[in-house]
Amino acid sequence: MQIRARLLSGQWFSHLPASFQDSLLALARERRLTAGQRLFQRGDAPCGLYAVLDGAVRIGAVSEQGKEALLSLVEAPHWFGEICLFDGQPRTHDAYAVGSCTLLNVPQAAMLKLLDEQPQYWRHLALLMSHKLRLAFINLEQLSLLPAPARLAHRLLMIAEGYGELDAPRRTLQLPQEQLAAMLSLSRQTTNQILKDLQGQGIIGLAYGEIEILDAVRLRALATI
Repeated sequence: MQIRARLLSGQWFSHLPASFQDSLLALARERRLTAGQRLFQRGDAPCGLYAVLDGAVRIGAVSEQGKEALLSLVEAPHWFGEICLFDGQPRTHDAYAVGSCTLLNVPQAAMLKLLDEQPQYWRHLALLMSHKLRLAFINLEQLSLLPAPARLAHRLLMIAEGYGELDAPRRTLQLPQEQLAAMLSLSRQTTNQILKDLQGQGIIGLAYGEIEILDAVRLRALATI
């Protein structure tokens, strides 16, 4: 795997100064997780910055009653874990591997040392965090204002576009329906019915663990209702 080439397919890393790219790659170490393996959980001490090279990481939380809130599925070439660099506080959510995955990890101490030496790099990390904050505000607004089908359509498009990270949207999403339901705070039954309706209209195709976007134009029209 060409690590730099993989990361350059993402908007954030590709727009970094070459010197910052080089420093991140020099400090980073590969880490492999097996399916379901925990990377960190809420309350853990900061452990640095991560990038997904292959596979996906599930970010969320589980209540005492066992109900899961799934915030996002972090896929290649996304970076995550930057919040703790700013405040030094414990992890805010749980992170688990979805299937086997390969990550890059820049340890907390090494990352902070680099930023002390090159404080101009803080701005790039702030841009990484502010992009996610924008997405969080959009999702909160949609939760209050949009009907479930529009929210689902919008989330499919966001995932296909890598939440703004990918230049070319993907057509096929590796996304089980129960995970999509958890991200949207919808029941499994409601999510399944909406997907079946979209399939019946020829907008998407469904297979086990997969959703294929057949008509992005009509899906986008639904997402803006």
